[in-house]
Amino acid sequence: MITGSRAEQIRGTQTLVDQMGWMLKRPLVVAVEVSWRWLFGVPFLLVCWSRLQHVFAVLTPEDSGLSNIDPSNPWLAAGAFSRAVTKYDPLIAHELRWLVPIAAVAWIVVSGLGRSFAFRLMQAGLRFRPLSMMALQTVWLILFGGICWGWFRSVAWVATTHFPANSDPDLIGFSIWLIFLSLGFFTLWALVGWIVSVAPVLMLMEECSAPSALGLALRLGRPFTSELFEIGMVMGIVNLALMVVAMVLSAAPLPFSDQLGSDALHVVWTGATVFYLIAHDYFQLVRLKCFLQFWKIFRSQPDGFRAVGWSHCEHRRHRF
Repeated sequence: MITGSRAEQIRGTQTLVDQMGWMLKRPLVVAVEVSWRWLFGVPFLLVCWSRLQHVFAVLTPEDSGLSNIDPSNPWLAAGAFSRAVTKYDPLIAHELRWLVPIAAVAWIVVSGLGRSFAFRLMQAGLRFRPLSMMALQTVWLILFGGICWGWFRSVAWVATTHFPANSDPDLIGFSIWLIFLSLGFFTLWALVGWIVSVAPVLMLMEECSAPSALGLALRLGRPFTSELFEIGMVMGIVNLALMVVAMVLSAAPLPFSDQLGSDALHVVWTGATVFYLIAHDYFQLVRLKCFLQFWKIFRSQPDGFRAVGWSHCEHRRHRF
């Protein structure tokens, strides 16, 4: 264990670079993480595509005005698109009422099992606790869903105020608000998401219950918490950078679209999407490995307790 002044000298970015190299040497861990995400994501996207086709069959793009949008005039196109989406709202809401609960339960089960296997591969000796992991993934999903809902409601309010029915839309103002709100909620998730992300580490390493791990995540002390904040912000920046790289890769062949053809462009866009998804999964694992390393630095007790799996509650009883 690194204690005292040495622990205070540890920087999250230094640990991040070390764990990136560690993860690159263990592709099996990355394969497990990518596999469980795709095991859920591919069927989910297929179901969404099927239900979207059903919505378009009930209300065709011609009837909603979606097919008549002229992209050469952004102001008129934005207003027409807003009116078309309003017509689709009841149909989409009807589909989401049954799709969201089923998708949430499926994600909780698949992610709880997959993340448990990934932790076992990252740290030998950890107990396999998929049910407790599912409970923590449920809390993660509720928090993430709440932030996404807040972003959606905020953007919907901005759209209502900037796309009036009887006047020209304020596309520039809407774009400014959209960027501001997106970055704001993205930063909010980076600031609070570490609480539910570090809870599985605490639950497994200290062999406590899921509720105890969540409570303990709020009482880690300033040195440990500051490193989690730093890693959360760095991962947020990395995620933004990955999005930019994926968009650049997608836009690079556009000047040559006449020579390449639409099929080649679809291949490039698919490749850029797959690159982003795999890179995102990889950095999520790097983040969790950093959390494991921070636990060993700030909370592991070598004198009389195991390096993995020692109980914080048991340690407190031993002290008194």
